[in-house]
Amino acid sequence: MCARRSTRRSASVTSTRTAEPSSLRATLPAMSAVLDDVAGQEAAVAFLRRAAERPHHAYVLAGPEGSGKSLVARAFVGALLCPNGGCGECRDCTLALREHHPNEFVVEPEGRDIHIDTIRDEVWHHAYRTAPEPGRKVFIIREADRLSPPAADTLLKVLEEPPLDTVFLLLSARAQELPDTILSRCHVVVFAALPESFVVRELEGEGVDNVRARLVARLSGGNLGRARRMANDAEGLSFRDVAADALSKAAAGPGDALAAASDVLDAAAAYKKGLRSELDEELAPFLDEKGRPEEAYRGAIRRIETRFARRERRAERDQVDRILLAASALLRDRIAATVRAPSDLRLNLDREAAPAAEVGGLVASLAAVEGARAELADDVNRNARLVVEQAFLVIANAAAG
Repeated sequence: MCARRSTRRSASVTSTRTAEPSSLRATLPAMSAVLDDVAGQEAAVAFLRRAAERPHHAYVLAGPEGSGKSLVARAFVGALLCPNGGCGECRDCTLALREHHPNEFVVEPEGRDIHIDTIRDEVWHHAYRTAPEPGRKVFIIREADRLSPPAADTLLKVLEEPPLDTVFLLLSARAQELPDTILSRCHVVVFAALPESFVVRELEGEGVDNVRARLVARLSGGNLGRARRMANDAEGLSFRDVAADALSKAAAGPGDALAAASDVLDAAAAYKKGLRSELDEELAPFLDEKGRPEEAYRGAIRRIETRFARRERRAERDQVDRILLAASALLRDRIAATVRAPSDLRLNLDREAAPAAEVGGLVASLAAVEGARAELADDVNRNARLVVEQAFLVIANAAAG
């Protein structure tokens, strides 16, 4: 049986060693053009480019959030499913890069964990069947460290007797929490955290001005994809505006604090509602000229709809977390201003932070917001309204002195 977190080995995961990217460029095969668009993880990309020619049956992509694991995984899947090894232009590449290929199966947590029923229905059931289209099958398991012990046992049985022409990609920011029995059957590819300076250079190279590039690099925590969305979307920083308005309102008193909590939840609900149009865009490639599902793609359509339903369930809670994270950043900047820290340490470079008369109330407010984030992350069944209201009442009390 797969032991869980208490028996995990410590952070001793290592990647298959590869030469430095500069010495490899001349010998890399011309194939896998889809991998050329991945920046900042040259060692991991060089290894996977070679692996695409004769892949192992299972890989763990291990690295912190925002290090590019998902982007590399999509590119690697494109290289595995494309008849030309990842040209970046054909139908197979286009679908794989959007995670819509019929031979691509994506597994994600349902709530906090990945349950045994999910592994049975979405991995075991499909792994030993003929692929929907000719070629390999590829399974992507996101946040694989969230596998429940029974789910990990079921996955282990598949990895011990892997089906032919099937590749498993396990993505994790905490790969050390995966059972040793699973890790030992996978090639582990380690991703380093992307430094803020790298994210800024990438964004500037794409035409983003320096101030905005530095701002979104800090607010995204070095997550290049998230930083791009913040930089290029006109509404990319709207969650921060909600946070700033809520903090200002909460400081006016307990009644206003409850109203501020409602504003946060209303903004999150509106964000969730706005996702509905994205489902139509994702399904479009699989519909006929009359807008009906093509029979050959009904399985792929069901998987897209299932994933979207999960995403929609998470969206509202995730947006609440983004707003609270922005509130934490704003409070942190006020603390820095109050203790007269250097201005270049601000997270919100485009906003002046007003110092307070004393720092204690700000510290209590920051602790309350971060406590709310942790509480909502630890228990998906918690009432978000009560948790956010409690945090904002602390802010009101701190402002009253």
